[in-house]
Amino acid sequence: MTTTMYMVRHAESPFAFGEERTRGLSEEGWEEARRVGRFFQEIDVDFVASSSYTRAKQTVQYVAESKGLPIAEYEELIERPIKGLDYQATWDTLYQAIRQSFADKDFALEGGESTRAAQQRAIPVIERLLDEQEGRTIVIGTHGNIMTIIMNYYDEQYGFEFWDLTTKPDIYKLTFEGHRLVRVERVWQ
Repeated sequence: MTTTMYMVRHAESPFAFGEERTRGLSEEGWEEARRVGRFFQEIDVDFVASSSYTRAKQTVQYVAESKGLPIAEYEELIERPIKGLDYQATWDTLYQAIRQSFADKDFALEGGESTRAAQQRAIPVIERLLDEQEGRTIVIGTHGNIMTIIMNYYDEQYGFEFWDLTTKPDIYKLTFEGHRLVRVERVWQ
């Protein structure tokens, strides 16, 4: 049976060191979240899930409200910290670390989480959703890195280069037959 999963990468959210969990959308991000809500107007949605991070929940908030659905939060779907949350690094250092983490799935900066470790925490939730929502349509509020890591688990062509081309927000429609990913389509414009 075919299950459709829309991965919605969060909209613009200004970076604030130490506020990874709680930082919300910018004014521009809220505008984009409304656009995300309009995108799903004509699409039947059965279940809305999200990372427990504020910016991911806010990005799918209008979808959930318009469909009369709650947002099921999953701590296991939070963004992958490539470095420890108390460790400051330049963007260039983080960028290169993300690149390396897809080539070496056990690599992370000090205190960070590797691609393999992130898959080990996130994939059981995805598999459970595929079982519980089989044949239905799921929307997931997510983050660029963990979204790519999840997709990479099912198809290794989704790695650093794919992640580097994603936008904020972004939407990918994943089609599953059982637990097998059979199609990925970028649907955000």
